[in-house]
Amino acid sequence: MQSYFFTSMHHIRKSKWKTITTVGFALFAMFFGAGNLILPPFIGLRTEGEWGMALLGFFITAILAPFLGVLMVAKTGTHFTDLGKKTHPWLIKILTLLVILCIGPLVAIPRTAATTFEVGIQPLLPAFPKVWFIVLFFAVVTALSISKSKIVSIIGRFLTPFLLIVLVVLIVLGVCFPPDSITSTAFTATESFSLGFLEGYQTMDLLASVIFAGIVIAAVIDSGYTSRNERVSVTFAAGMLSTLCLLFIYGGLIYLGATTDYPLTDSVQRTELLLHISHSVLGKWGTITVALAIGFACLTTAIALTSAVGLFFEEVTHQRIPYKVGAIACTLISLVLSINTVDNIINYAIYILLFIYPIVSTLIITVLFFDRFVNSKLPYILSVLVTAIISTIDSCQTLGLPFDKLYEIKDLLPLSHYGLEWFLPALLTFIITAFIKGFQKK
Repeated sequence: MQSYFFTSMHHIRKSKWKTITTVGFALFAMFFGAGNLILPPFIGLRTEGEWGMALLGFFITAILAPFLGVLMVAKTGTHFTDLGKKTHPWLIKILTLLVILCIGPLVAIPRTAATTFEVGIQPLLPAFPKVWFIVLFFAVVTALSISKSKIVSIIGRFLTPFLLIVLVVLIVLGVCFPPDSITSTAFTATESFSLGFLEGYQTMDLLASVIFAGIVIAAVIDSGYTSRNERVSVTFAAGMLSTLCLLFIYGGLIYLGATTDYPLTDSVQRTELLLHISHSVLGKWGTITVALAIGFACLTTAIALTSAVGLFFEEVTHQRIPYKVGAIACTLISLVLSINTVDNIINYAIYILLFIYPIVSTLIITVLFFDRFVNSKLPYILSVLVTAIISTIDSCQTLGLPFDKLYEIKDLLPLSHYGLEWFLPALLTFIITAFIKGFQKK
């Protein structure tokens, strides 16, 4: 009997570890967007000797925040829309729409196409017209997303591990044999942190996390972990595994950027920098391998995101906008915007992300830390509104609109030098409102 008990316990532990590793690597693959790989080397190049502080900032917005996003959804239910019960249904619907548009046709999908061209096509076929490539790219995206072909999942199953292996080799060799030594930088520690923090917005992984958390949680539930505590525990462990993997990849790429011999100028292009590092470490054929792997990974990402957008609009409109119509509209908008260069897409995306990222962050922080104590909807709603106001002012400042007095007030807020001016006002609004409404135990 005792032997059976220990055998059973061992099986449970083994089964749980298998679920954690499977879900953890799936979560890593979701966050491991090929388009994101162009960001860390640029951070390292700009900050050089202060690359550690830059990594800390990038870690918070690009790695830790998405992990907390998945954890928040696991704590409150099985989908992001379940937060409507905690806040307000229309608030969550509007946020979901904004998030879908960001990770879909406005930013993420156009960037995948532009990245594929600049990294995978332009170095190999410099005379090939970008417009014709973009048309071809989205023709493939449309065909495979509409048909819901299994080809995408098959390719992705092999492509992600292959790209990961290539990047591990690149990082290990680059760390062991750096092309150049780390030098001092004009950036202060605070400025480096702020750069990494804001560049982390460009991954959009926080936004993706709250949408795709449902897939991760469904996998955990299907594995037999149905209770809230089990769901949260397994999701937490899987998230930690994903976090460590991302930290290695992103941290390694930032270090490679800090040790590269690529000249630092005002016209640095992120894609050219990544290709230069690949060539310095792996040589010509290594660069071609990295370029093609990233290009195909971007293609599969674009197909998956287009499918997600089509499904979202079909569901939210109760099939008044059919899946195919939503998917085609998504590819058409993405096609137009992807004519821009990668750096141009990143430059206009920041105006959108400066608004939406802090709002979602506020929601995650308040729900994670106060969900068990505060039942009232008003603290959550007001803290989000305060964040939205401050974020709007921040976006206007970035756009260069003439609201100087508002900008002066915003810059006086605590943590403004770190890009966190919204944090304390949102937190204080939540706490004060919660005290006024009264804390309620669940």
